[in-house]
Amino acid sequence: MSAEADANRQAARPQVRSRLSPELIIAAGCLVGIITFGPRSAMGQFQLPILGDVRTLDVSTFSLAMALQYLFWGLGGPITGAMADKYGTGRVMSIGCVVYAIALVLMVYSRDPVSFVLTQGVLFGLALSFASFNMIIGAFQKMLPAKYRSFAFGVGTAAGSFGQFLFSPLAGGLIQSIGWQNTAFLFAGIVLTAIPVALALTPASARSPGRAAPVEPVAAAQPEQTFREALKEAFSHKSYVFLVLGFFTCGFQLSFVTIHFQRFVVESGIRPEVGYWAFGMVGLFNIIGSIMSGWFSGVMPKRYVLSFIYFARSMVTLVFIIIMPITPVTVFLFAILTGMLWLSTVPPTSGLIGVMFGSRYFSTLYGFAFLNHQFGGFLGLVLAGYLRDWTGSFLIVWWLSIGFGIFSAIINLPIVERPVKSAQPLAA
Repeated sequence: MSAEADANRQAARPQVRSRLSPELIIAAGCLVGIITFGPRSAMGQFQLPILGDVRTLDVSTFSLAMALQYLFWGLGGPITGAMADKYGTGRVMSIGCVVYAIALVLMVYSRDPVSFVLTQGVLFGLALSFASFNMIIGAFQKMLPAKYRSFAFGVGTAAGSFGQFLFSPLAGGLIQSIGWQNTAFLFAGIVLTAIPVALALTPASARSPGRAAPVEPVAAAQPEQTFREALKEAFSHKSYVFLVLGFFTCGFQLSFVTIHFQRFVVESGIRPEVGYWAFGMVGLFNIIGSIMSGWFSGVMPKRYVLSFIYFARSMVTLVFIIIMPITPVTVFLFAILTGMLWLSTVPPTSGLIGVMFGSRYFSTLYGFAFLNHQFGGFLGLVLAGYLRDWTGSFLIVWWLSIGFGIFSAIINLPIVERPVKSAQPLAA
């Protein structure tokens, strides 16, 4: 029934297919995810050396820049999603990689608060909206047969996490050996290598020669849903609204840990290398967590998977940050369990959007969900910087993270997992 509803929406438009096999599409998406997610996930490792070197910047300025980065990453999501729906993911991501590399280079030359916020907040955020894992998820939804999608969502998300595992300790070691400036230049060059691989994620038309990934059958013709109709349908549907609201928590939790976990560890009296290796462990164990989430999302109700993840995150934070003493052992335990739950919200969230609305406007609708995710990230970083300066600790933000997690666990339970009724055919 889901395939039929999806096909009805797309009847007036040729089905998307690729010259590549499903396995090669997944491999290309995973490689791009590793390259593009890695440097971004290591930004927390740059905070202390930048603030130690550039005396005109402080914690609040760094937090504001990272918060705006999340915000503009989210604001660009629906726009770049619509561009990907129209022009293909690979072309859009290639543009993003160029801007991404420029932003990394400009980080070295941003020596005052205004330039740092504009380059690392606004420009970097817009670059990420063009070149991040949400674009890869959209390509998988369009280019892969339905039977591959849940698994591909999990593997693609896990690939980004491997980038985090790889680049977090790499950034820490490189910064200590060659300096943060040279590390930024090196990462800019690495990001550019993703462009030729990303181009493989641009689907060919149905008439393109060569081996193509199999596509789902097209049902009887029905007028194609317009962009405006798709948005109206989505935002008038309670389940989509609940899903989007719940995704706010994911952004709040992840942004705070990504940017401030290293500082939190150091301020707890623990060596810096424990922090960046622990954050690398978050990425490593999220490979397991994301693949498991993708698998479970294919065999059981996705809303239950989401609710469990949000609730479990809150409990892990409560036990290891609030109740237990902060030691190297508890830091690594927190990292391992948080890693299992890190980006594992992505497979069930993207899967639910695909089930409810199909593939035609998937990237756009996921982009709006991701926008709220980034609003959460923006709020988390702004509050973290402000409250850290005001109270001298991150304790209030940890408590907010717990509360939001419980809220999202509850709000995902009423989601209805079935295709939304399409618009009726127009009269002749």
